[in-house]
Amino acid sequence: MAKTKSDRKKSELRSECRLARANMTVAARKKASARICDAVTRSDYFRRSRIVGCYLSTDEEVDTCAIIQRGLTMGKQIFAPVLGKNGSMRFRDLSADSRLSLNQFGLMEPQTGEFVDPHHLDIVITPLVAFDASGNRIGMGGGYFDRCFAFLKGRKIWLHPKLIGLAFDCQRVDAIAPNPWDIGLYRVITETT
Repeated sequence: MAKTKSDRKKSELRSECRLARANMTVAARKKASARICDAVTRSDYFRRSRIVGCYLSTDEEVDTCAIIQRGLTMGKQIFAPVLGKNGSMRFRDLSADSRLSLNQFGLMEPQTGEFVDPHHLDIVITPLVAFDASGNRIGMGGGYFDRCFAFLKGRKIWLHPKLIGLAFDCQRVDAIAPNPWDIGLYRVITETT
């Protein structure tokens, strides 16, 4: 299937933003991650949440360890994404003693624990590669989050869950042309927000 102009543009933005993120020093990434995680855990939507979905970060992404640890300390239920067959994604219980394993894409996932219906999540901390001021995001291209949260499409108000994207400021772009199936974000948190 030939790529559309929009797909090529997204592919270019994805490459540029991944490179910008990869070019950050380890120290800069660590400092920015700490600021981002602090902003998330101090937010009203995080403090009021009881059931939180949160991705397990890779080396180049915003490190979510502090969000997960703080959430567990506050007595929140934390659930991490687990990728399934046919592009599906579910959220599995994550605790301090959860056993993790690498999936087919090299992402960490809990091996055991109960699954939660995504409708029951209060907030979901989502990874992204690029974002714009309108809450549009570009992920890694698999469409897992868009499919999992397709039930949010067309909502005029945000109820449950609120999708919160985490990114470094270098991942901000002027505009992203969303596809009809793309699910927008409630908010994006960077080290400068």
